[in-house]
Amino acid sequence: MEPFRIKAVEPIPFPTPEQRDAALTKAGYNLFRVPSRAITVDLLTDSGTSAMSAAQWSALLSGDESYAGATSFERFEAVVRHLTGYDEIIPVHQGRAAERILFATLLRPGDVSVANTHFDTTRASVEAVGGHAVDLPVGAGLGSQPSPFGGDIDLDALHSLLDGQGGASVRCVVLTITNNAGGGQPVSMANIAGTRALCNAYDVPLLLDASRFAENAYLITERDPDHAHYTPREVAQLTFSLADGCWASLKKDGIGNIGGMIALRDAGLARRCRDRLIAVEGFPTYGGLAGRDLEALAQGLQEVTDPAYLRYRAQTARWFGERLQEAGLPVLQPTGCHAVYVDAAQLLPHVAPQRLPATALANALYLAGAVRVSELGTLVFGRADPDGGPDLPAPRELVRLALPRRVYTKSHLEYVAETAATAVAKAAEIPGYRIVEQADTLRHFSAVLSPVE
Repeated sequence: MEPFRIKAVEPIPFPTPEQRDAALTKAGYNLFRVPSRAITVDLLTDSGTSAMSAAQWSALLSGDESYAGATSFERFEAVVRHLTGYDEIIPVHQGRAAERILFATLLRPGDVSVANTHFDTTRASVEAVGGHAVDLPVGAGLGSQPSPFGGDIDLDALHSLLDGQGGASVRCVVLTITNNAGGGQPVSMANIAGTRALCNAYDVPLLLDASRFAENAYLITERDPDHAHYTPREVAQLTFSLADGCWASLKKDGIGNIGGMIALRDAGLARRCRDRLIAVEGFPTYGGLAGRDLEALAQGLQEVTDPAYLRYRAQTARWFGERLQEAGLPVLQPTGCHAVYVDAAQLLPHVAPQRLPATALANALYLAGAVRVSELGTLVFGRADPDGGPDLPAPRELVRLALPRRVYTKSHLEYVAETAATAVAKAAEIPGYRIVEQADTLRHFSAVLSPVE
């Protein structure tokens, strides 16, 4: 059961089938454009959608709103330093701000960032400065055989890249923990240590996208016998000790509604990041955040490594995955903590990748019960063909059912499973989609689509 009590509630809407159809049509068949008043259960993302604790709400009242040198920053800085071991702590308003500042400072046109998998905003930040984002997921992605650490980077491929002709262009190696684009799978401690060794050998900094550091740490304690006697916080601290720095959206494992950070060992790099931050985010001791936000995040970073809370997260995802499988959805195994992933291509073989099967399934779930989820398929990760042909499809057509922290109960997720069963029963009738309008970057946030029968 949930290791907490609920002290505040809010009503949720139950739009009729006609209202759902009208809302999706008006939104251009893009669930990002559907207003929250037309959503019953919102599993679009776990970013910024969590419920804060009583202690976090209490911390808000201690916020020091001084423009420079606020005591709230001092508390935030102390908590992050103790957790990560890094001296240079830079708050920002969210994760993509951290990515933009860090990569714009670190990379130049033609430089390469290598990762287990760059997420969509990470790749966009690399490419915005003329860099190249190279993904080396273990097993070339999500293999058919379940792996306890499917989020690992391919160490052999990384070694070949660093040792080859293109190795001189690599400016950083990134481990996204957990691997969000790779099915929310954790990265093993052995893989982190192996990556560290290669980075040492080729004098390349190792950075962490640590947005879900606590969940990665818990899954290591659960799946790696060598670390079963560690606490999640001890594993997290060991993970940070193997890297040169990190950035994080604290809207995830900071259990906050807004906020992010950059944390580094390199004082020179940190100074350049702060110079860039002043131009776009604010003074370096608030980084676009209110003092009360810094207080809430400092408290959240202490709560998030609680073993009882993390056990609840992992067990909820596992149970939810089982219910979705019973409903007929092909669920990726093993489940992680922050989401359950479904293979839309397997369910919808009649929808070609260019017709966006992940989008098709996501929209079908909304029409069946006003459940909002996100697609992580060709709309998000498809790439333009360098030879001018049709867009290249994504490696997998995934639909992510993200679990906001401390928000939904078992009954809500049972409703989602029932909704999924309704959609699965009509899977053969689910149409594909084509893109009518799209932006040049991160198109999935604003694209207008149209169904293709």
